[in-house]
Amino acid sequence: MESIVKFLEKGQPYFDKVSKNIYLQAIKDGFLAAMPIILSSSVFLLISTLPGVVATVSGFTLPDWWNVDVVNFCNKVYNFTMGVVGIMVAGTTASALTGSKNRRMPAGKAINATSTMVAAMCAMLILAVTQTSAKIDGADVSVFFTDNMGTKGLLSSFVAAFATVNIYAFCIKRDITIKLPKEVPGAIAQNFRDIFAFSFSILFVAVIDVICRTCLAVPFANVISTLVSPLFAAADSYAGLALIWFMIPLFWFMGIHGPSVVKPALNAALFCNITTNLATLQAGGHPALALTENFGNFIGELGGTGATFIVPIIFLLFMRSKQLKAVGKASVVPVMFAVNEPLLFAAPIILNPYFLIPFLFAPVANVLIGKFFIDFLGMNGFIYAMPWALPGPIGTFIDTNFQPISLVLVVVLLVVDFLIYYPFCKAYDNVLCKQEAETLAEEEAEETKAVKTAAAPAVEAPVVETASATEASAAPSALKGKDLRVLVLCAGAGTSALLANALKEGADELGIDITANAGAYGSHYAIMDQYNVIVLAPQVRTYYNEMKADTDRLGITLLSPKGKQYIDLTKDPKGAVAWIEENLEA
Repeated sequence: MESIVKFLEKGQPYFDKVSKNIYLQAIKDGFLAAMPIILSSSVFLLISTLPGVVATVSGFTLPDWWNVDVVNFCNKVYNFTMGVVGIMVAGTTASALTGSKNRRMPAGKAINATSTMVAAMCAMLILAVTQTSAKIDGADVSVFFTDNMGTKGLLSSFVAAFATVNIYAFCIKRDITIKLPKEVPGAIAQNFRDIFAFSFSILFVAVIDVICRTCLAVPFANVISTLVSPLFAAADSYAGLALIWFMIPLFWFMGIHGPSVVKPALNAALFCNITTNLATLQAGGHPALALTENFGNFIGELGGTGATFIVPIIFLLFMRSKQLKAVGKASVVPVMFAVNEPLLFAAPIILNPYFLIPFLFAPVANVLIGKFFIDFLGMNGFIYAMPWALPGPIGTFIDTNFQPISLVLVVVLLVVDFLIYYPFCKAYDNVLCKQEAETLAEEEAEETKAVKTAAAPAVEAPVVETASATEASAAPSALKGKDLRVLVLCAGAGTSALLANALKEGADELGIDITANAGAYGSHYAIMDQYNVIVLAPQVRTYYNEMKADTDRLGITLLSPKGKQYIDLTKDPKGAVAWIEENLEA
């Protein structure tokens, strides 16, 4: 197994480059920025489906005012949030890509992120939406078909965003702009500078739209979906699901955030399939698409990448080593909420040959079993976009529209994951027990030696006064009186919240005024200038050099602890503050 790990390490530089590709990052960050829309709209969708769920489960029919007024209200909110998410993702993706492009632009030249966002949203509408005329109440009115404004238009969103930002970059690099006298206010001058770039972007996508509608009689969005639908169908197969949830933990095992590499190319399918499943359910059919965002979160990544939900429980109940019992105790609650970095770095699982096989194959087993339940046992494919940090068993039950068979699936998955992980946990536990026994024997030998030394005639030594522990903790800190604002970034704002909370707690105990907040890498660009210290979690450490360019430009201190050190800091509030202080003084 060690030879396999060494082989994977050799490929790490290449995979690092893939994970830092600016277009994949833009898709990921664009979705991250649009996530409040997706999650909040799903709450309204959940409420609108309650009448059917209640009637199915209990036979009780809700009042007419609920079935009509409340349901219509919730459906309206859903249609004007999730129903237009494609437009929003075009804008957020363009904004994220603009930030990456600006870091590569010549000195003194920058792309206006607001302008590219607006241009991309307009370009997406041109590519995806069909306009026609109709008579309503005897009057001629323009009608827009909204089908492609939501998740069905996501691929058009990406094309619009990428085309727009690159055209803007081309125009700005070559000064293709309208130059106004220096007396003109900057805000007005900027609007004129973007006219050519905006116009060329819209003209480019309009030509594509005309070609598609003339030659194929469909909007560009439908052409793309037709071309890539075989790929999405292949990804929804047993082989496709197995490959996807094999690659995600494989990258994580090497210390690269797997979802950032694998999922951006699949995001359109992951969210579009949710809409398709919902439409199928509402039409009275069986939603059978397994490839959805939460199927991955709650089934393939039950407890986090590697399907680790059961692992802390194994550590606590069945392992003998002090290290694994301590890790199990510290990580059992976070892992239930899919925050498994305390487990990955403290056990450790990352780059630990003992865990390579279960870490890769437990997720594969989970998705194959999950698809089997959908295909042959009548379980629904997932129909809502729920928060990723929802405990997997609860999320699975809700996302299948409260089907009891989903709870059976959860039990089966936990049993299977236990059988996969247990032998490897036990083998690693035996090694740790042996190491701990050797360490204990060495400590006892040292104690025996110390006792013998103490029995020898004592030599009077000078008395040195030392501060007590209480006095030491009360000693003034160099951070007192300083305006310290810390932003902790990780992949999904999970472990970053643990460290941010530890810093707040440590600051309160030491009487230091520290503002500490958590965030997800990719959503930090608009707020990073409000902080003077940024801490990168280990899972986003691959972005250190890119982040360093931004923090140096803004005069921000950038820190990045290693894996186990990071987890230790989340559990040691005073130590976390001391670590910040030490690194600021260095």
